[in-house]
Amino acid sequence: MQSLRFLLTCFACLSAGGTLAQSSDGSVAALSLELNAMEDVGEACRLTFLANNQTGSPIDEAVFETVIFDLDGRVLKLSLFDFRALPSDRPRVRQFDLPGMSCASVGRALINGANSCVINGSQSNVCESALTLDSRIGVELLG
Repeated sequence: MQSLRFLLTCFACLSAGGTLAQSSDGSVAALSLELNAMEDVGEACRLTFLANNQTGSPIDEAVFETVIFDLDGRVLKLSLFDFRALPSDRPRVRQFDLPGMSCASVGRALINGANSCVINGSQSNVCESALTLDSRIGVELLG
């Protein structure tokens, strides 16, 4: 019985590790999105993201479904944020304006999933499987 439990544990570990993308040098690949800044610009709240594609392949198109919550956890807005092309191993800054919204009303943001992720002209799941999230400001970025 212990042998079976050990084999099942090993299989589970191998299965989990097999789902992570790896770059050509063998390191674990990542597509990181960092919520870097937030500021009111006119009648809009501007969110600034730092994107870093370390997947080993240039991403031709990356569009993420993003949900903005207020301070009480209610959904304020659901949008598609188009991060456009993300070259490999070169950080990119992308800004998104939330019209008619004050930054003081934003409690947190959720990357709800990749709406589109194109690599070499074909849809890919790397924008979800390799995605890591962080926030440099007081607004939490979830995924």
